[in-house]
Amino acid sequence: MTKHLALLALAAAALAACDQNRSVTNPGASFETSLAAQRVDAVADGQSAVYTLTNQVAGNAVAVFNRAADGTLTAGGTIATGGTGTGAGLGSQGAVALSDDGRRLFAVNAGSNDVSVFDIGPAGLALASRTASGGTLPISLTVHGNVLYVLNAGGDGNISGFAVGSSGALTPIAGATLALSGSNVGPAEVQFSPDGNSLVVTEKNTNRLDLYAVDANGVASGPTTTASAGATPFGFAFGHRHELFVSEAAGSASSYVLDARGIVTLVSGAVSTHRGAPCWAVVTADGRFGFTGNGAGSVSAFTITPDGAISLVDADGGTAVIGAGVNDIALSNNSRYLYVLQTSGAQAIHAFRIQADGHLTALGPIAGLPAGTRGLAAF
Repeated sequence: MTKHLALLALAAAALAACDQNRSVTNPGASFETSLAAQRVDAVADGQSAVYTLTNQVAGNAVAVFNRAADGTLTAGGTIATGGTGTGAGLGSQGAVALSDDGRRLFAVNAGSNDVSVFDIGPAGLALASRTASGGTLPISLTVHGNVLYVLNAGGDGNISGFAVGSSGALTPIAGATLALSGSNVGPAEVQFSPDGNSLVVTEKNTNRLDLYAVDANGVASGPTTTASAGATPFGFAFGHRHELFVSEAAGSASSYVLDARGIVTLVSGAVSTHRGAPCWAVVTADGRFGFTGNGAGSVSAFTITPDGAISLVDADGGTAVIGAGVNDIALSNNSRYLYVLQTSGAQAIHAFRIQADGHLTALGPIAGLPAGTRGLAAF
């Protein structure tokens, strides 16, 4: 009994460090289904930029940071999403996401229960649409081709699918709103597999991975569930060979392979980071390295072998030590640069160059973000 209580206490502490979302079931604000396009001319070419959400209760906005060729960032301006945030933690990864070509940005408005879509061009960002999320408290989203899925954490939670039109408008897909494995599961992230045939959702409270099959029309079915190898699965990312790299807030990371039949097989189970609250995860485009953003204030780098096995680059897990309050991480589209969102102490984004051996060279932080900022995406 004592051991069981200790494990429960450890899990609770890990979730706190990972910025657990609040118990909000219906944050109220009306939404509009069509909006006149808005544009921020001060924002330069969005094709090489880092994006985050201010997540403010008074009005959510995308903050844009232009990325130079050497990976350093400069502030590029903000553009309102038209919705509202929560002003607090979302307990998720993927609150803001980019299309594969970097020409469209998708953002959750967790306070007003909707999703904003932006077109990205040489002149900046233009708000294309804003649509109800298909549930309450949207915290994560993922896009593959012209299909978008949103993870809603409010109430019992669900995933909800949308077709993305050529203008950026979202249309709900019939039959594409599905339940999670149960109630009060504590979802953290939804993400498409590289081929778009599957969706994965992590559940923090149940220690499960939910797997949904997706047909040619974008309609998901399921879920089937797999037990997580480590406690409190949180953020995750796919490699290009369908390796699945999962951060576990209790202090580890695990790797799996998702095969063509939609079956998840464990490769490396609960490899300790030796760092507090690994909650966010990315994998380089070549599949050689994975990184966890650790809520206690560091980044751990892992090598990933061709069969999906993982091992730490640094024995102590401290590939980069930032300080308290790491909240999210993102890779540039060329996987040369890693960006880390810090939300405790300094509100800043830290930039790193990824070396050939997986080590990180600091390029400096850029500050000026408001308290409550959440989510990170890069191109």
